[in-house]
Amino acid sequence: MKEILYVLLNDYADHEIAFISQIVTSDEQGYRKEPKFTNKIVAATMEPVRSIGGLRTLPDYTFDTIPDDYAALILIGGMGWLTSEADKVLPIVKSAMDNNKPVGAICNAASWMAKQGLLNNIKHTGNGTEQLKSWGGSNYTNEAGYMNEQAVCDGNIITANGSAHLEFSCEIQKLLGIDTPEQIERYRMFYKLGLVELMKMLSSQQGQN
Repeated sequence: MKEILYVLLNDYADHEIAFISQIVTSDEQGYRKEPKFTNKIVAATMEPVRSIGGLRTLPDYTFDTIPDDYAALILIGGMGWLTSEADKVLPIVKSAMDNNKPVGAICNAASWMAKQGLLNNIKHTGNGTEQLKSWGGSNYTNEAGYMNEQAVCDGNIITANGSAHLEFSCEIQKLLGIDTPEQIERYRMFYKLGLVELMKMLSSQQGQN
């Protein structure tokens, strides 16, 4: 199985990794019998990474030991993207983009991408144009490429705002071919509507047929 690498900095946003990491290993039937990918955590060191909620996560790799061959690089948001620790991620992201690896960035990670000038040639979204311009300064020159959407995929780059962890997951699912479009839509509706409302909707549709 190819690995999906999740970059976590200290004070990462717990909720932003929840949907995508779960869907990689399980589906509507439970654990996947033959998963296409496996989840791996990347951090600055092998010490536990602390989330905003106080959870501690053990890394699988450091910035210096990540493998050359992997399926996708996912940057999970949080307050760590405001620190100097984030600077160490830049060579990893540039290498991924140069080699046409899928890269996802959500919330402050997308703003950090703007700061590095990495969003200047793609359609993208994030926590609003004001934050992208504030973080990016003169390095962010693509306000025209901003889309007022929860999550946006352009080529191999996926960006999302901090409330879009579900939509972020769905875009990654589509880009990596984890599930069929029909399965992804059912997954999205299940979590968007909730089980009760989804069952009501399906029951109503069946009654009309």
